[in-house]
Amino acid sequence: MNQVLRSHADAVVREAIAAVQPDAAVRRALQGKDFPGRVLLVAAGKAAWQMAKAASDCLGSRIEKGVVVTKYDHVMGPIANFDCYEAGHPVPDENSFKGTQAALDLVDGLKAEDTVLFLLSGGGSALFEKPLVEAEELQHITGQLLACGADIVEINTIRKRLSQVKGGRFALFCSPAQVETVILSDILGDPLDMIASGPACPDSSTNTDARRIAEKYGLKMSEAAKQLLKIETPKSLDNVHTQINGSVRELCTAAAKVCTQLGYEPVLLTDQLCCQAREAGSFLASVLKTHAADGKPLAFIAGGETVVKLTGHGKGGRNQELALAAAAGIAGMKNACVFSVGSDGTDGPTDAAGGYCDGDSCEELKAQGLSIDAVLQDNDAYHALQKIGGLIITGPTGTNVNDVAVALIR
Repeated sequence: MNQVLRSHADAVVREAIAAVQPDAAVRRALQGKDFPGRVLLVAAGKAAWQMAKAASDCLGSRIEKGVVVTKYDHVMGPIANFDCYEAGHPVPDENSFKGTQAALDLVDGLKAEDTVLFLLSGGGSALFEKPLVEAEELQHITGQLLACGADIVEINTIRKRLSQVKGGRFALFCSPAQVETVILSDILGDPLDMIASGPACPDSSTNTDARRIAEKYGLKMSEAAKQLLKIETPKSLDNVHTQINGSVRELCTAAAKVCTQLGYEPVLLTDQLCCQAREAGSFLASVLKTHAADGKPLAFIAGGETVVKLTGHGKGGRNQELALAAAAGIAGMKNACVFSVGSDGTDGPTDAAGGYCDGDSCEELKAQGLSIDAVLQDNDAYHALQKIGGLIITGPTGTNVNDVAVALIR
């Protein structure tokens, strides 16, 4: 492993994620706000605890009570007058339903002068849920969507129609109270109705879209679920004000700044990366090979969210697959690396934020008796990268603004 490149990769990951913590975003959103009636807080998503803590620090006892629903191991301590729930992601579980019910109980019976401060971040689709179908079926449908390579917009289009809180329905439940929504976006282009499946946003997708997606992927679902796909979601809401105060573009900008400080010339390729993870890794390796003879340090940055189509039974995540897929393309290059991370600190169902590979990785894997193609076929990037020190582990970061992949050449 190239220790200089690895140290640069770790610095980029550490500093870029630090720059997109939600504290400042929540403070900006609440600055100058005046709430005349009762103020109740609901926070949902991977960054929910951090956002709720920032709101509590800003407004103090002005917030009467709050409910926080976040991923397991993401609650970092108690918050006064708030009930914190940890729940399943990316597939909802019983604690998802329990935390969401607590939120619905909290906002029940409010008046027009009251305010629900709704803090939303990526992961909310699984964490903030009260299903209209049996829990087991919802989990089964979610698992099918994740395994077949459906993108996040397609997944959320289905989820909205199987839920009592998604697709604007939570805002209807809060009515006539006002809903002040602050969002950290983890979806390309920041479509309000798709972030966490839009609990407080009019839905732009249609039941026709939902049925088309179900047919496209051959989803197995009950007749009751099929009937729910035919029911239209709210298309207008008059009690919601929304601000987006964090996105993957800010993450890419932060990564570029760190790369500059390390002596690289940054090039933002895209902040809307959307393809198979292994295709993205292969592409970034190709970019490095094209510029290998340029004679100057370069950093190519791509933000967004790739997908993994499951073909095996291994352990990994999209960022780990991306890095591993790049390894073959940069094999033998002494001054090149590719790394990719999820800003929330978790990549798929693993404890890693992502993965790192450089020009030595391919030979190191061969020495372990591993073939990159075979590992990718089994979706087992985690164990392969673990054997060569290629995992990037940050722990839960408290934010969630999608993923960033970086290709460095010195």
